[in-house]
Amino acid sequence: MPFAQATQSPAAPPAAAPAPAAPQAPAAPAAAPVGVRVGEATIPIDASRLTAADVEGLRARRSELSTQINSAMRRRDELLRKMDRADEAAREGMQPQLAVLNARIAELEQAIALNGQMLAAAPLTGSSREPEVRYGPFSSGQLTAISIVGTVTVLMPLALALSRLLLARARNPKPAPVVLESAARLERMEQAIDAVAEEVERISEGQRYVTQLMASRERVGIERGGTS
Repeated sequence: MPFAQATQSPAAPPAAAPAPAAPQAPAAPAAAPVGVRVGEATIPIDASRLTAADVEGLRARRSELSTQINSAMRRRDELLRKMDRADEAAREGMQPQLAVLNARIAELEQAIALNGQMLAAAPLTGSSREPEVRYGPFSSGQLTAISIVGTVTVLMPLALALSRLLLARARNPKPAPVVLESAARLERMEQAIDAVAEEVERISEGQRYVTQLMASRERVGIERGGTS
């Protein structure tokens, strides 16, 4: 019986191993929510919405709360001193007032703590900026520049002119009223003397004319007497 050889197909190459997956970057930790803790509850606060005006309001509220708690503690201290000097019956009557003051102080302390936590949660540089204040079509910086230019170009020349006028007045002082009156009086006296001099000159001319006239008459008389 002839031997039949079984034909075998060539073996397939082994499959390539899958490439290892790239390591994923660790997820960023979620930002802890900003909140104010009051007792066992937490009040969420959106810190990105706190503006500079909000921060100023919180600071003013902190100052007011500090004033109120100082006043309440001062009243409580006065009440405790009164209770030390009072008798037993008066002390029992003051107990409700003391309890009210203690509750008020505790409430103010809680409010101060809440205000402090809100200030701590406020960002140092708020993401939301206050809108720039404008004066009509100009911003504050432009208005400042216009004011400076106007001062230099308008007010400075006026100031220089005024300073020159004052210097000129200081160099040429105005004479005193007494000096002006004396000068006017001397001018009047000079005018009167000139008038008198003119009158004297006229009188002198009249006398010279009369003298010449009389001398001529005498000469004519002498000449007539000699001829006769």
